[in-house]
Amino acid sequence: MAHPAGKDVLEVDKIEILVLIDNQTDSLSSTPENFTSEWSNLHKAGMEQISGSCQCCANHGLALVVKAWIGDTCHTALFDAGPVDFAVEYNATRLGAGLDQVEAVVLSHGHWDHAGGLLQALDLIQAPENKPAVPVYLHPGMFRQRALPMPDNSLLPIKDIPSPDDIQAHGGNPVITEAATAFMDNMFFVSGEIPRITDYEKGFPGHMRRTEDGKDWEPDPLLMDERYMAVNVRGKGLVVFSACSHAGIVNVMHAARRDFPNVPLHALMGGYHLSGGNEKIIDQTVADLGQFDLDLILPGHCTGWRAVNKLEQAYGDKVVPIAVGMIAKI
Repeated sequence: MAHPAGKDVLEVDKIEILVLIDNQTDSLSSTPENFTSEWSNLHKAGMEQISGSCQCCANHGLALVVKAWIGDTCHTALFDAGPVDFAVEYNATRLGAGLDQVEAVVLSHGHWDHAGGLLQALDLIQAPENKPAVPVYLHPGMFRQRALPMPDNSLLPIKDIPSPDDIQAHGGNPVITEAATAFMDNMFFVSGEIPRITDYEKGFPGHMRRTEDGKDWEPDPLLMDERYMAVNVRGKGLVVFSACSHAGIVNVMHAARRDFPNVPLHALMGGYHLSGGNEKIIDQTVADLGQFDLDLILPGHCTGWRAVNKLEQAYGDKVVPIAVGMIAKI
């Protein structure tokens, strides 16, 4: 059964996605006609000669600026905000990213590499004076501090993401909900919690979070605060944005199919979380992605080079690894 909010989502005529932050930079690899690389986009934004100071900064994280059109109506969303304030400002300035046009922000989950640049992004979004507070879609479970286990069995705390009060102070309007939501004239969709269906996608084993009283730690391998964003493009189908895929990228796609059962699944963009400990599930994941009949497979961030290599072997030209500064038109 379709998710009620999914039924409300309208078909858009086209979308344009700017990779504001990603782990890698790559302006030399060939891309399909509807993709342009960092150097080309920097030149369009005013770069007069190639130099190190003009290029973008690759950083461990993800931030995507997504524009969607129906006729002359255009809406712009920011999906995640990368790991740190300077990367947002550095790349946005060089690319002419136009963050002041962003009308809504979706934070995929409560990790530093997706939320560390959020307050700087909000400052840039709010650069025009007298701009209304920008909705920031947040899951209530993302605000407890997290931690990672170290080889000596100690825990390394992960920096907290900005609080709702901090977000509000920087011109954001926190929309804290577990519910799936259609927003910006129903041209965009943020999912609810992603059901865990497969038996091999185990989340993030060893991941911990603070207990509710804040005094101790408890296991948190499933990161149930993680959600995906989607846009339905007329004549093509659903474009799914998955930032880190701790839920498992196959589970993410099952959720998208459940939420939009009558819509073809056109493209999957973001981090597939198949590096590190998840390298052992690459083969099964790559095989299972075939059931969704995707036209475009756009891995980045935490996917890892081994998984990208296996995806390319399996799906050929459908696979276009993303890189900072890239623009995709769909």
